[in-house]
Amino acid sequence: MSTVIDAPTKDQETTIINTNGSAQPNGVTVLPMDRHNARLIANVHPPAWENPTPDGLYNLVVIGGGSAGLVAAAGAAGLGAKVALIERHLLGGDCLNVGCLPSKTLIRPAKIVGQIQLGAEMGVNVPQGTTVDFERVMERMRSIRAEVSDHDSANRFKDLGIDVYLGSGRFASPNTVEVVAADGSTQALEFKKALVSTGSRPMELPIPGLSEVEHLTNETLFELTERPNRLAVIGAGPIGAEMAQSFSRFGTEVTVFDIIPRLLGREDEDAADVMREVFEQEGIQLALGAKTQKVAQDGDEKVIHFELDGTEHELRVDQILVAAGRVPNIDKLNLEAAGVEYHRKGVTVKDTLETTNPNVFAAGDIAYKFQFTHTADATARIVLQNALFPGPKKKVSDLTVPWVTYTDPEVAHVGLYEHDAEEMGIQVETFTQPIYGTDRGKADGEKEGFVKIHVKKGTDKILGATIVASHAGEMINEITLAMVAGIGLKTIATVIHPYPTQAEAIKKIADAYNRTRMTPTVHRIFNWWMARARR
Repeated sequence: MSTVIDAPTKDQETTIINTNGSAQPNGVTVLPMDRHNARLIANVHPPAWENPTPDGLYNLVVIGGGSAGLVAAAGAAGLGAKVALIERHLLGGDCLNVGCLPSKTLIRPAKIVGQIQLGAEMGVNVPQGTTVDFERVMERMRSIRAEVSDHDSANRFKDLGIDVYLGSGRFASPNTVEVVAADGSTQALEFKKALVSTGSRPMELPIPGLSEVEHLTNETLFELTERPNRLAVIGAGPIGAEMAQSFSRFGTEVTVFDIIPRLLGREDEDAADVMREVFEQEGIQLALGAKTQKVAQDGDEKVIHFELDGTEHELRVDQILVAAGRVPNIDKLNLEAAGVEYHRKGVTVKDTLETTNPNVFAAGDIAYKFQFTHTADATARIVLQNALFPGPKKKVSDLTVPWVTYTDPEVAHVGLYEHDAEEMGIQVETFTQPIYGTDRGKADGEKEGFVKIHVKKGTDKILGATIVASHAGEMINEITLAMVAGIGLKTIATVIHPYPTQAEAIKKIADAYNRTRMTPTVHRIFNWWMARARR
């Protein structure tokens, strides 16, 4: 049974608004404090929440109520374990509150703007142009976030039989976690096993003046209620690229900075080139390979001084979004008391996600190089198996991890890049199929995208793939499934794909692979056989 919290009544909402910001008892603020954010807080950090009283040894104590922590806590409780879940801020973590969900809720209307702009090429004209009600866009985001928060609510997890503690968790010994509540009181929880899943936060970049100038990160971006006319985005990775394109389509003048001389620096180079062309066509200014020298405040303007191609420049903007780098949330955990080693990127773990304390595990951003919600989920499931059950242990190295950058078009990837295979000494063959080479791609006007698949040379074994397409995030799943199941291109060639779909590009690659098997010798044998059959 789960409890769904309705939106607060007007009286309840007024109480929360009056106490939020400077004097809310639990110290949590989510701005702007409207009815949607009031509902969010009522779910994921209820102001009047009373922590339970510890009663005996816990099978599992989870520190951190983000994606990994919630999956582990719910899974363990479902298996009959006695579970404690500790969260100092908002249950749901980054994904619900300041990450995946709010960002994708902004990306959707931005994609509609892009579709309207594309419509002119297809004979669809919008006479008065496109206008975006930014305030409404942001309110819709807050509404959807509040609705989804029902699933991550403290009461739901309490109903699952989990002891939910709101406060900071820190180790007091190798088998004890201390919970520090907002009022300073402490409670000691003894555990058989513990999971650290405290996630990460935006990195403070060492740019002179930046710390003195108010700027946005993913943790504050979604508090905006007014659209900035001019926005600088520092960081051309996935978050920076997604938000840069979205705000540009909303009508903001956007400039993207990165010390790396290309967009999406870690992605396939052809994919990055496609996105650079798209961004330039859409009027997004790119300062790639720039060295940001300093940031200053001048009245209402924020001034960025930078060097690009040997020339010094100055850019004045209304807002700066810093979207580069993450640091692990480990500094207040007192890991030394538990005998848990750590480093600048997170907690030290084995392939089984066990730390240097065999009774403490770690999952999510602080324990895995791929910092995504779906990998937080996957690593939490590995911890459940390895921490609670005897027998063979699951290994994080066995995971096949896809990911998506939700620009328009989307960029999706799974497995190895060509340079990865080269560094590992693996020879590959690469097959590429333009999306426009499919009939659906032509009908949709998808001129830029492609599917690229790498196979181990001389075999049909898929080692990795990159897709650039409007729905690349959906298409990559077919390839990921094939890799996990050990299915190669020969088998994909036998799969009937509905016509017309863009996913036919995958089938076309499989057919192209099959044609490589028609060697001159095989071709001569077939010619001989067919000639013999005509007799």
